[in-house]
Amino acid sequence: MSPLKHLLLSAYYAATLPVRRRAAADRAARGMEPVSVLFYHRVADKTPNDWTMPTATFAAQILWLKERFEIVDLAEAQRRIAAGRNSRPTACITFDDGYAENMEFAVPLLLREQVPFTYFVSTNHVFASRPFPHDVAAGVSLAPNSVSQLRELAAKGVEMGAHTRNHVHLGAVSHEQMVDEIVGSKHDLERALEREVSYFAVPYGLPADLSTAAFQIAYNAGYHGVCSAYGDYNLPGDDPFHLRRVHADCELVRLKNWLTVDPRKLCHRVDFNPGDFRRDFAPPVCLDAVILSSGLVQHE
Repeated sequence: MSPLKHLLLSAYYAATLPVRRRAAADRAARGMEPVSVLFYHRVADKTPNDWTMPTATFAAQILWLKERFEIVDLAEAQRRIAAGRNSRPTACITFDDGYAENMEFAVPLLLREQVPFTYFVSTNHVFASRPFPHDVAAGVSLAPNSVSQLRELAAKGVEMGAHTRNHVHLGAVSHEQMVDEIVGSKHDLERALEREVSYFAVPYGLPADLSTAAFQIAYNAGYHGVCSAYGDYNLPGDDPFHLRRVHADCELVRLKNWLTVDPRKLCHRVDFNPGDFRRDFAPPVCLDAVILSSGLVQHE
């Protein structure tokens, strides 16, 4: 982010913070606090790129989250979403891909602080020690986790999740390949870890990769939930099988802007749910619109 954009976003965040707090109090009273699910990739200080976060930044974000949110695992997040009521600021932490460097700082920090998290891996990259395609395209071959590291994580109580076998765009493969990637990665991990794998994260996680077929395959395979990554909140009453995630940006002000909930984002939210798994419920009335109409927050 350029210095000017950082300054403008910081000023906007500070100016709208009173409105956000009022909106949060209203949501808490109505039991409509969203569940925010964050996703990280790689935490390291060497070879920075768009999907790597410096260790100091990661530590600062975890501290900020612990002070302001109840950090829960995905199963508890689903319970709150399915219950149709949540009155507490709630967040989850997830990792995608499976980078070896996460074992050096991020994982020890989370375990030491007793912060639950889910760790999604692409099994063929881990089992064959094969760099991820996006790293190869960027000209840097970064080491994936080893199987022994995954077993170490599982033994320490970390929720392990599948992220396909080959980190593919699910929207660009055949139905047979989709089954192999979604179901095969679950079986790979279960055999390696000797325990059930309950969650699946869609690589890239954008609407183009979130088909009804993919969700149905995951549901039939016995997954408890599927994580997307296009940037959205999980509201009480949403389909709890689809866990919508927000990228954990390196800029703390962007993270604050997302997680303290800009009322505009919530009121103009367009939920993308490709599966046929939504419970019957009446969509909540967006009372944050009352705050917006005061003029304190202008529409874009």
